[in-house]
Amino acid sequence: MKFQSQLKQAPLIKRYKRFLVDIKTHEGITTIHCANTGRMTGCADEGFTAFYSTSCNKKRKYAHSLELTKNNNGDMICVNTSLANHIVAEAINNKQFSELTEYQDLKQEVKYGKENSRIDILLSAQDQPDCYIEVKSVTLLEQNGQGFFPDAKTERGIKHIRELQEMKRAGHRAILFFLVQHSGIKQMAPAAHIDPQYAAQLKEAINEGVEVLCYNTHITENEILLNSAIEFRSEPVTEQKLK
Repeated sequence: MKFQSQLKQAPLIKRYKRFLVDIKTHEGITTIHCANTGRMTGCADEGFTAFYSTSCNKKRKYAHSLELTKNNNGDMICVNTSLANHIVAEAINNKQFSELTEYQDLKQEVKYGKENSRIDILLSAQDQPDCYIEVKSVTLLEQNGQGFFPDAKTERGIKHIRELQEMKRAGHRAILFFLVQHSGIKQMAPAAHIDPQYAAQLKEAINEGVEVLCYNTHITENEILLNSAIEFRSEPVTEQKLK
């Protein structure tokens, strides 16, 4: 996925009120919009490099949007979570997943389930069960390249797992897709130390046949491309195991 225009960069000062980030440009302190509603732990610290886009929409209160950051170790991080679905859908259309080559039709944001949900990606093909894919963006890095999801307790995330379980029980294919968008993450696991209920629900879902795919990305200021599959540890990783 290529960015529509060249991103600009500036030192990041702080993130606040969830949706706002201050950066330092040649014009002084500039406030830009941040589309990420999560905690963004370790993704938007003071002194990081911010990469931002500029909108042509004159009606916007904030003309610029935060897309990427680079931490002090040089790791590139995509903080615009809305891009994850586009990256995965593009890769599916380009037949980059050996696990998903048999499908011909791809739809996004389709209403489904008993809990009033929308599936990120719905794949279908003649004489094949439908395939429901929920995409999650992973950016939480802890010790030794270990990534985790989620970075905060998430009732919504648990609901999405339940909905995938229902689709699997109904005879469809159900996939939870973890898209790693932090170049420092080398493997990932459920964050049981942050949200034990999410980890427990995920374990139950895997036991029922819900599939997990975990891929990382190659991130530059020009584009974000699907890279390769990385290790997913289904069992929660403890602090002791990280050492």
